[in-house]
Amino acid sequence: MFVLGVDPGLSRCGYGLVRREGRQLTAEAAGVIRTDPSDALAKRLADLQYDIRTLIEEQKPDEIAVERVLFQVNAKTAMQTSHASGVIMAEGAASGCPVTLYSPNEVKSAVAGWGGAGKDQIEAMVQTLLKIDSPLRPVDAADAVAIALCHLAMLPGRHKAVAG
Repeated sequence: MFVLGVDPGLSRCGYGLVRREGRQLTAEAAGVIRTDPSDALAKRLADLQYDIRTLIEEQKPDEIAVERVLFQVNAKTAMQTSHASGVIMAEGAASGCPVTLYSPNEVKSAVAGWGGAGKDQIEAMVQTLLKIDSPLRPVDAADAVAIALCHLAMLPGRHKAVAG
């Protein structure tokens, strides 16, 4: 199983690709897609759409896991994150990949064993599970890898698939 995990954002959209073969987990790629804050919203969404489409076409994940946008103090940021999430889900569905949403607490629970885990605990578990020596950076990429790990932990029980 090869999973693309996405931590949606318009300025910084984290992605992480994790492969599971048997019990072996391997981080294949992680990074951040950035859009120019000085561009118009529609242009930024189009840029994100192109980059997500290209990532899916090049990497060919079996499934896509996206962190659900639940709450943010800044309404403008929440709207932009929701727009970005919609673009990501649409591109996943268009590619034929099942897309699954997870809440931040579901990710924390699946990766660290507790829904109230802090960022440092999540980072430590990502390192342990993937057998890497240092935390992944930038943090958006590390969060996306955790989302992919969450999805792999939730299989085969299947969660709420949004497409596919």
